[in-house]
Amino acid sequence: YFEADHRFSTSHDYKVAKIIANDLIQVYIEDKLNNNNQKKASDNSALNWTGSKTALTELVYALHSQGVFDNGNADIKVIAKALELAFNVSLGNFYHTYLELKSRKMNRTKFLDCLRDALIRKMDEQDEK
Repeated sequence: YFEADHRFSTSHDYKVAKIIANDLIQVYIEDKLNNNNQKKASDNSALNWTGSKTALTELVYALHSQGVFDNGNADIKVIAKALELAFNVSLGNFYHTYLELKSRKMNRTKFLDCLRDALIRKMDEQDEK
């Protein structure tokens, strides 16, 4: 019984102790959650995008137009955000970048063409060995 000694205890000691304990538990849980989120963020940033942001924007729109995420129902913003997190990069206003891609006079899909050519070249080199 927590109020056995009235010379030592007051009527509110138990309530104050519970409040302090709840505050400490809250701090502990928030700390664990923050550490867990930081751990996930550091896991996601294992790869860093070293190409241009324009190239990544081109890839985002190519993946969206192909409909490879959620049976073609994924929003372009969701795809862009996922790749930003995966490659530890910020695309900024990727809509504006896309408009610049569309306005190119020649080779509107420069990065995708380079990807395709590099893959075919690698396959050809491996076939020759």
